[in-house]
Amino acid sequence: MSETRHNWTKEEIIAIYNKPLMDLLYEAATVHRKYHDPNTVQVSTLLSIKTGGCSEDCGYCPQAARYHTHVETEEQLMSVSHVKAQALRAKSSGASRVCMGAAWRNVKDGPEFDQVLEMVRTINKMNMEVCCTLGMITENQAKRLAEAGLYAYNHNLDTSKEYYEEIISTRSYDDRLQTIENVRKTNITVCSGGIIGMGESLEDRAGMLVALSTLNPQPESVPINALVPVEGTPLEDQELVEIWDMVRMIATTRIVMPTTQVRLSAGRTQMSREGQAMCFFAGANSIFAGDKLLTTPNPNINEDMQMFEILGIRPQEPFEKHKQPVTVEAKDSQYVDLGENPKWTRPTHKIERNEQKRKTRMTE
Repeated sequence: MSETRHNWTKEEIIAIYNKPLMDLLYEAATVHRKYHDPNTVQVSTLLSIKTGGCSEDCGYCPQAARYHTHVETEEQLMSVSHVKAQALRAKSSGASRVCMGAAWRNVKDGPEFDQVLEMVRTINKMNMEVCCTLGMITENQAKRLAEAGLYAYNHNLDTSKEYYEEIISTRSYDDRLQTIENVRKTNITVCSGGIIGMGESLEDRAGMLVALSTLNPQPESVPINALVPVEGTPLEDQELVEIWDMVRMIATTRIVMPTTQVRLSAGRTQMSREGQAMCFFAGANSIFAGDKLLTTPNPNINEDMQMFEILGIRPQEPFEKHKQPVTVEAKDSQYVDLGENPKWTRPTHKIERNEQKRKTRMTE
């Protein structure tokens, strides 16, 4: 029986984070072993099915159209056949999940969304878990994804509600929470986490974990990303996150969300194998494998498999944690295209460093 709590306070989480490192590691590893096989790590591959040209101003993101980051914008969605080929390649390398990302603010009903639904059907029929990150979605759109066989939907909170307004001004924290709530009205699992190293305080890191851990149920997957500073973005000059910060964040996340799969995500190219091993010991049991995470570098899948062999870790089989969804074909779908194009919140505040980068882009 899970002892999951949904009433963690910021003060409690900060106290856990600040424990002597060996005590923190021991506690996190103990919790991890209670709820998970410590020698199993879930492997996902992340596929950008629509790259660049995003209208948002997320300060960390090289896909924002307003920043000059040398990311080439793709006008068309990747084809279903190309996605299938990439999924087959990932499966043969040991991945059990394909995560598909599109640089959209939110999903709009129409041919492109229908194409994404077909991608979901195709991958689920390959006996692989399929995850999507497509921006904000409505309840009906979530139900259509569930019918297609979507296993997980990713929608990160990024940081605390307070610090969020220093990073993003074009969409609201509450809309992110609403999207998660819409997903929860289906059988799709929730993947939601954030990024450290954006200039946030320890209080902000704890605030993000409060927001995630007080959700009921808690997300089934929580990615912890280390910022990868990209030239041209407002956060390009941020210092790289210390491995000790990642270890503490992973361990704290494991303790406050014991049954969740904690995902060691962006920033692994800056980590040694020893550093990653400490993260696995502290409770991380999911990674992204493959050359890229959307547009940022990531360790090669062969390197990861070599690391797994050294550590005695095996890749998790698909659907070990939750049963495989049933795919409903488009012709049999109960939920139809409603022509939705909702007007999600657009906050009115401006972020100076984001505006400066936008002006730089306009003058180039």
